[in-house]
This record gives sequence, C-alpha cells and structure tokens, in this order.
Amino acid sequence: MTRSAPQTTDVIILGGGLVGLALAAALDSAGLTCVIVDPADPTERRDVAFDGRTTAVSSSSMRMFRATGVLDHLPAAGCAIEAIRVADGLQPGSLTFEPGDDGEPLGVMHENRHLRAALHERAQAGANIRLLYRSPVAETVRDEHGVSVRLVNGDEIRAPLLVGAEGRRSPSREAAGIRMARWSYRHTAIVGTLAHERPHEHIAYEIFYPTGPFALLPMTDLEGGTHRSAIVWSIENEKAAGLLALDEIQFAAEATAAMGGFLGDIRLLTARSSYPLGFHHAVRITDQRLALVGDAAHAVHPIAGQGVNLGFRDAAALAEVLVEGARLGLDLGDAQLLARYQRWRALDAFSVALATDGLTRLYGVPGRAASAVRRFGMGMVDRLPPLKQRLNAAARGNSGELPRLLMGQAI
Repeated sequence: MTRSAPQTTDVIILGGGLVGLALAAALDSAGLTCVIVDPADPTERRDVAFDGRTTAVSSSSMRMFRATGVLDHLPAAGCAIEAIRVADGLQPGSLTFEPGDDGEPLGVMHENRHLRAALHERAQAGANIRLLYRSPVAETVRDEHGVSVRLVNGDEIRAPLLVGAEGRRSPSREAAGIRMARWSYRHTAIVGTLAHERPHEHIAYEIFYPTGPFALLPMTDLEGGTHRSAIVWSIENEKAAGLLALDEIQFAAEATAAMGGFLGDIRLLTARSSYPLGFHHAVRITDQRLALVGDAAHAVHPIAGQGVNLGFRDAAALAEVLVEGARLGLDLGDAQLLARYQRWRALDAFSVALATDGLTRLYGVPGRAASAVRRFGMGMVDRLPPLKQRLNAAARGNSGELPRLLMGQAI
C-alpha cells in the first residue's frame, strides 16, 4: 500500500476542545493554517446529556469570539452577568461587582454545548482549518527541523509548531517532561441547572462556606418563562457523596438552604454531575517547537470562574505571537517566539492561580472570628474604589497586557 504524501500546515493543534477550537479560529482569522487532531469526536459532546455544564465567558473572551467570528455561529444567546455578589455564608454584608462606565457586562453565561457547537461550526467554516476527528496519534517527533505527527491510520502531518490543547492529562506535556505543581483540594464540584420561582435579575452569587463555595450563575429563561440558574457547589468529598445520593427533591431542599431561599421555590432541571477539584500549574508552557494552552498548562479552582477564560487568553496571546512572527518571516517554531509567549502568559496565569488558591484556603477557615475578618475585608474593598476596580477588571479578563483579540481588535 502506498502511503500518501505528508500534509503540511502552519500549526498542528492536538485537542479539539473549547480552547483548541478557539485558537484555530484566531489563527484562521489572520490567515494562518492549522490542523486540529483529536482521537475522539468533539461533535458528540454537544448534547446536554453529555455535558449540562455552563461557562461564565468573561467580557474579554466575548470580544475575542466577536473578532474571530465565533459569535456568528452561536445557536442560542447567553445570559449577561450584570453583577456579582460575594458573601461570607448567609451573614449580613456582601461585596458587589458591577459593570464599568462602558456598560459592558462582567461576562456572559453560555451552556457548554452551545459554545462547542459555535466553535465547531466556526472551524468548519474556516478556510484555513482542517479537522481530523477520531484520529489517534501514533507518533510525534519534534526536532530542530520541525514537527511530524503520524496518525494511527498512517497519515502524516508536518508543521513548524505543535500546540498541546489536550486538557489536564496532556500527552504532549508529559512527553516533553514538563514538571507540574499539583495538589487535590479533596473537594468535589456538583453542577447542575435549577429552575427558581423569582428572577435572578442577571446577578451571579458566590456564597462562601467553610465546607466550600456555592456559586449561583444566571441563565436565560426558558420559552415558557421559567427562570434558570446554574449551580457550582464545591464541597468536601465526604459531604458531596451524601448530596449526590439524595433524590431531586431532597437535593433541592439542601440547595435552597445553602442559598438562603432568596430565589423562592427551586427544582432541578438537569441531572447533577460532579468532578474532583484540583490544582495544577506547569513550570513552563513551552518546549522545543511546542506550546501548551488551556488545561494542559494550568487548571485552577472554579471559585472565580477563571478556568476556561485563562485558556482563551492563552489562545489569544499565542495567536498574536505567531501572526506577528509570520509577518516577519520567522519560523513559527522559533525559540524566540515561544519565549515571548512564555513571558506573556506566565505572570497572568500564575497570578490567577495564586489568587484562586488563596481565596479557596481563606474562605475555608472555619469559625466566627475568621468570618468576621473576611467580612471586614470585603467591606474595606467596597470602600476602596481603586482596589475594587482592579478586582473588577480581573473578573472581566481586562487585567495585564491584553492581546489585541481580547480588546476586540483583529490581529
């Protein structure tokens, strides 16, 4: 049997998840070619039965999606987050973040299945994107001359750069011998969608308990007017097992108690799912002709909704570095280009990792004294506009040196 000639492209992206597809859209919008390789078929993950989770897409990530044409393919509108209220349990006093003078929402809640559909449709529409789903990798070679990826079916793809976007267990990262800082929080996140009696008024709530934070995130109403919110309930593993064992009515009663009943009667609209919570952070996100993005590079606690948005920021920064390098006629796997990407993303990713980990530990300290100190701190933030504005900017993804796509500009 005669083997076909190798395919050539500018970038090979291993992983067709949200971040890998977002990177492909960014590269395509600037005229760079890429091939996405995934051993699974991501289109099968677009059913609510597979994943009923939601994502709070930051305002800067939304600008990127607008600039790269992803928003044109969304099958349903998201729900704008007009305020975020942070509270220490159900104690009096809270900290509220609201949009700035530009009126742009703090973020938009989207169902993951809708994001996947939009990103996949955008990839299919891209003139410079090739999708190779159900294509396991047999061998990857990276050397001074380039990258070669051979698939199980014998096909070969060559490019100057490989991007690892395979998620937390990235084979590309492991093959490169990149060390990780990692630990488990010994907590489980329980996620699902609730229907509630009173409207949420586009407000997201983060209620902190010593056993873990309870997040309530606004979603669009159903056609019949049913009000919806997503929950992300982070709780100790032992207690999570008990909650998951409850029937829907019993679980709704526990959730009502945790949120103080301020949205009235609630009921579950989707099945509950859960996943373990852990932290990992790569000591570096590049190697010879390799760049890591998204969970392959870092995974943080969902306490501030920054996880996938960190990955979108990776994609925006890497795309800008590569596009500028291509315009200068540089090899896209050039060590200087990868060093620039490393420098650009290192501080932001590490800062977010430290902040989310610190918040998790701070709000996990039990006792009245600890609660009083936290509420005093929230009150101080509320009375210090410059500090509050910085935290607000971080929540919207507007902190640090922003790639042009995150400002809504083409690259």
